[in-house]
Amino acid sequence: MGATRTGQSRLSVDLATHFRGEIINSNKMQVYKGLEIVTNKITHTEKKGVRHYLLGEIEPDSHFTAEDFYLQAIVYIEKILKNQLVPIIVERSNSYIEKLVEDYVFMFKYKYDSCFIWIDVEQSVLNRRVDMRVDQMVKEGLVDEVRQIFIRDADYTNGIRRSIDVPEMDKYLREETNIDGDDESKQMILQASISSIKRNTRMLICNELDKIQRLISETIWSLHHIIATDVCKEDTEEEHDEAWTNTVLQPCLDIVKRFLKNDHNNIIIECM
Repeated sequence: MGATRTGQSRLSVDLATHFRGEIINSNKMQVYKGLEIVTNKITHTEKKGVRHYLLGEIEPDSHFTAEDFYLQAIVYIEKILKNQLVPIIVERSNSYIEKLVEDYVFMFKYKYDSCFIWIDVEQSVLNRRVDMRVDQMVKEGLVDEVRQIFIRDADYTNGIRRSIDVPEMDKYLREETNIDGDDESKQMILQASISSIKRNTRMLICNELDKIQRLISETIWSLHHIIATDVCKEDTEEEHDEAWTNTVLQPCLDIVKRFLKNDHNNIIIECM
């Protein structure tokens, strides 16, 4: 379990390549088709050939609920286990995971053995990473991507339009045609929208961490706490990779090796 920008996608792929696993996405926005930049979906290269389920499968305007996630995730879990592979559930939508594991109707935790890995990073460090990532997303084409689905009077309470970045860009996309030629005004409105994205993402991190603490206090999940703050502080890619291997990957490999020694229906769950 963890908050936005803690490295859960990377860890899930690393574990899948080591333990013959396949990955089920549980990010509420990444289940939808489209908005690859906005929803920060893992790229084809980053997947390293590992199969991902519930990633960009759902129609953008659909109302995909926690119960819908459970019903579809169970199908994929059984398929993966049938192929003698390890199901790995990854990403940050803790309400999906709570529904999957705790709902008494589904009896999930009585049918499967689950291992929870929480990647924890100091919030101030995450905030800086968020600001840098948002700036990078803008450079990669975030504004044009949102513009492609923009409609006036859109419903931002349903489907993929709930994604952070989409409502925040509304004012800029409404006003950009009205201030044609006034580049300074456009830039001011755009920067205000970008600032809103950063602020709301930081608030999301707060909510995610609060939810994790509540789940820890109210459940009896077998949870492994990995502190990765120092990894995120490294400046160069080489230093980051070395810190990742030593601080995150190797301890998690050891955790999963021990977990998989039990010859049952084993599922690794990492909530981003």
